[in-house]
Amino acid sequence: MAGQSDPRTWEQLKEHYEVEKELASRLRNASRDERQHLYSAVYDELYRRVRHHPRNTRRLSANDSARAVRSQLFFLRRFLHRKAIFLEVGPGDCSLSLEVAKFVERVYAVDVSAVASRSLVRPDNLDIIIYDGINIPVEPNTVNISYSNSVMEHLHPDDAHAQLQSVYNVLAPGGLYICVTPNRLCGPTDISGYFDDTPTGLHLKEYTVTDLSHLMRQAGFSKVRAYAGGRGLFYVPVPSPTVALCEMLLGLLPHAPRRAIAGTLALRALLGVRLVATK
Repeated sequence: MAGQSDPRTWEQLKEHYEVEKELASRLRNASRDERQHLYSAVYDELYRRVRHHPRNTRRLSANDSARAVRSQLFFLRRFLHRKAIFLEVGPGDCSLSLEVAKFVERVYAVDVSAVASRSLVRPDNLDIIIYDGINIPVEPNTVNISYSNSVMEHLHPDDAHAQLQSVYNVLAPGGLYICVTPNRLCGPTDISGYFDDTPTGLHLKEYTVTDLSHLMRQAGFSKVRAYAGGRGLFYVPVPSPTVALCEMLLGLLPHAPRRAIAGTLALRALLGVRLVATK
């Protein structure tokens, strides 16, 4: 979010920041049992208290929405097939899930809040499921492709392994988890990026490719591949040691120059956390 064009006033950004910091602190300090009920409540409260939050006010034009979906589909289509069961974690307004439903047998759209999808008219092969943010209520060993975009960074660090394990459990043998998340070397990328050097909002933890690859292997995934690319134009697999070396060198820099360098087009293409993990 931070660093992108935002039409709101500075006062509105500051209000959003203060509310999100408060809610993030509530999540960070909650017990594991409390967090299973708190994710949904926190996001519903955020959208209620911050009326100018982009989730409440942003209305993409038909062209903009179609372009955003096409960009994601350009990468996803290589993994989809007619008999596939597809799971999207954190689908937002379900615009991507709606499009994927045209190419697969069934889609599960799993989210902590129904705010963005409450008025959705959905096809018969799309199920919307509200969950606790950790445990995915889908039959084990049934999903062929799971996908999340900008979800991992919203999890409490202590819940990241549990959610990855839940994704692993619902995947069929040989199933794929495709995970896209901002690289922490470019961050903070939540609202706190306007004010702080480290995430203090609802990006409870941001990751590098190296960080998340390690977590995925701990959760049981047999293979993890990184892809470079972006803007729906090209995506190519890249050797993990290349990305790890680049991340290590950037990590040695102070925050301001590191963020500026990591934000260049070439390094965003290389360092965008776009991982495909195989069960």
